[in-house]
Amino acid sequence: MSGVDLTAIARPPAVAITRPERRRARSGREILRTVASVVLIAAVFGFAVPHFASYRSVWASMHAMTWAEVLLVAAAAAASMVSTWIMICSVLPSIRLREAAVVNLGSNAVASTLPAGGALAMGVSWAMLSSWGISTPEYVLYTLVSGIWNVFARLGLPVLALLLLVTASRPGAGLIAAAAVGLALLVALAAGLALLMRSESFALGAGRALQPVLAIACRLARRPASFDIPGSLLGFRRRAGALIAARGWRITAATAASNLTLWLVLLVCLRGVGLSQAQVPWQTSLAAFAFVRLLTVLPVTPGGLGITELGLIAVLAAGVGHRASAQVAAAVLLYRAVTYLPPIPLGAIACLTWRHAPALIHAKPAAAGQPADIGHQAETAGHGGRVELMPGYAWAETSARGSPQGDGDDERPAGLGR
Repeated sequence: MSGVDLTAIARPPAVAITRPERRRARSGREILRTVASVVLIAAVFGFAVPHFASYRSVWASMHAMTWAEVLLVAAAAAASMVSTWIMICSVLPSIRLREAAVVNLGSNAVASTLPAGGALAMGVSWAMLSSWGISTPEYVLYTLVSGIWNVFARLGLPVLALLLLVTASRPGAGLIAAAAVGLALLVALAAGLALLMRSESFALGAGRALQPVLAIACRLARRPASFDIPGSLLGFRRRAGALIAARGWRITAATAASNLTLWLVLLVCLRGVGLSQAQVPWQTSLAAFAFVRLLTVLPVTPGGLGITELGLIAVLAAGVGHRASAQVAAAVLLYRAVTYLPPIPLGAIACLTWRHAPALIHAKPAAAGQPADIGHQAETAGHGGRVELMPGYAWAETSARGSPQGDGDDERPAGLGR
């Protein structure tokens, strides 16, 4: 991505310096992760995908599309991007659609191109949002609530797909198992969130139970463990409760629309390459989409590259036979091309605009006390505190005890988003 160093945005020089041996160990793990991702992606596109159809036949299927079908695919992909921006605005009502677009495109460009890009992507989004006056508690709340709702959507989609698939065909054992797992996890997580919102004693108990577990995890990962989980959960409970009460249905509807419009892109691609409802019912495409979305909850490769393509082709091709497998592969690769590739150059443009022409995105200056530079933000997060950006979450030491500072109206979670 020429012209802008997104890694530098996500990891500024002001981040707390770690010991040289820890830095070398982290670099070794990142190199190993990168090599493993490259090998897996090469194996998928070099051996697995050609097993279903040759790239020549895939290109022939795409080349046979009419201009009207191409424009319809492009319109569906654009609608999918816009629905994601609307979802961001539903969780962060203080930003506008164009700011949500810049945050989404910039962070997606990092997440889709770099190993462990998810952590760096959150660094990019934090740098942008903090430059527009978004406070640390607001960003933490946005990150957690949008993440929780996205997990709910991924867990609930297989259940919905299974109920719809029985109207068209007999569901396979894999989808039934995925739906059962998704439903069990969805019920457990929803019940846990409901208890957290309703009971302060449950939040304190859950925080005390999680504190030693996360402390052990931090020691194993050689990370500092100065945080107050019970205090963080109480702060999250109060802020999230107010947000969910005011905008819960809007967040739910926007999250559902974001996921369903992404599936619609896949459906439009299937129809565009000539696969009819009789060959690939829309219920089957939704089931395949839901299964793969659940499969890629953990990002093994950047943006699920390779795993998503192979999973979709394998599931959809199983129902159409060998003759139509080339069309299935063409539809899946087209779907991934229009949803995976455009955010990369658009994200680079968004980052360049944010850094060099910020007035085009955010006309008002950053609020007082909310510096635009993430490095300065890290240095000033608390009195004498220290922030270390790290994969997962960065924990802010806001006092010597590691507990939140300020009065009840300004309580901040100890966990600072990536």
